[in-house]
Amino acid sequence: MCRAGPPANVESIHVRLHVSSRHKDSPCRVGFLGVHLLARCRSSRRRAADKRSWPVRPLSRRAVDPRPRPTPGDRSTGEEPNAHAASSARTATASRLHAFNRFEIKYLVPQDQADELRAELVRHMDADAYSGDAGYPITSVYYDTAHLKFYWEKIEGLKFRRKLRVRHYGTADDLTPESDVFVEIKQRVNRVTQKRRVSLPYRDALALCSPEGYEPTGEISNRERAFLDEVSTLVGELDLRPTVTTGYHREAWVGREADLGLRVTLDHRLRGRDRDFHLSSESVNRLTLPPRLSVLEVKANERVPGWVTDLTARMSLDVVRISKYCQSVQAFGLAPRSTMHAPDEVDAILRDESAGAPGTATAGPIHPGGVDAAATRKSVLAR
Repeated sequence: MCRAGPPANVESIHVRLHVSSRHKDSPCRVGFLGVHLLARCRSSRRRAADKRSWPVRPLSRRAVDPRPRPTPGDRSTGEEPNAHAASSARTATASRLHAFNRFEIKYLVPQDQADELRAELVRHMDADAYSGDAGYPITSVYYDTAHLKFYWEKIEGLKFRRKLRVRHYGTADDLTPESDVFVEIKQRVNRVTQKRRVSLPYRDALALCSPEGYEPTGEISNRERAFLDEVSTLVGELDLRPTVTTGYHREAWVGREADLGLRVTLDHRLRGRDRDFHLSSESVNRLTLPPRLSVLEVKANERVPGWVTDLTARMSLDVVRISKYCQSVQAFGLAPRSTMHAPDEVDAILRDESAGAPGTATAGPIHPGGVDAAATRKSVLAR
């Protein structure tokens, strides 16, 4: 029941009421409705001022919702016996879809500075659960249009851009048609990087990103359904097809204590190919970045800790704009650099290395043409 406040003292409200229309020079002419509204307004102000003295009693959960709380399978409440189980299944299925919103900053790290960088990161961070001491390989196949729409959106620096990829964590020996891989949409909205992905068996992931499409079986969440529909729409409307494959070896660290939202990765041996797009293919890869350079990525939810910026400044690491996908496209000559895109720090560093400039590690031309002879299979890595 609603409790009324103290009555308003209407008699104390003084209003000059001019009802005669003959007095055109009157300061105001207020009708009955105007007086009524003014009285309500002033009484509301009085109630607001007096509310401090009113007794306040917090509402209990029972007062908010007096209905009895049903127990799973309780037929007296109209709930089906398996409703709770179905709800739990939907919740478990929804966990296959993950979303990330964060800021990303990238640096190029010469090989001779990698050990110093690792030592500093270990002091402030913990190794990623999947990284361990040796790290892990990552292979991705990127999808684009025949005219490389996603590539040019990146080159031209559009504030909203995205790309589609299928990613596998692990060696080629780990991958079977039933192995879980990630179908990801990575997009940039102004300065924020957003990544949404769903885990699917490799066979289903290939079907989803192909014209034949993929129809999931069993219970899936609404969010997962919406994501799968978005991928299917992108593939169908833009006629996306596999364009390049990228691969590299990653070391990863995660923040602790005050830096829980922080993640730092160091990627080595960037390579790729423009054909034979199966993720477990034994085809020869081509280096897409000089082997003496690694890519450092700092990923934060809100802010980059001061010790990270101090570390990169002390090591003279400059922020660069680099895309592993674009590096692969350019390495294979699938597209020239845009005439509207000013040469960035990556071009300058690679040119210096190509010319053997003092203080830099000579590692090859701007579009590295070397063959990546490093092992990617367990049987060879174990030797």
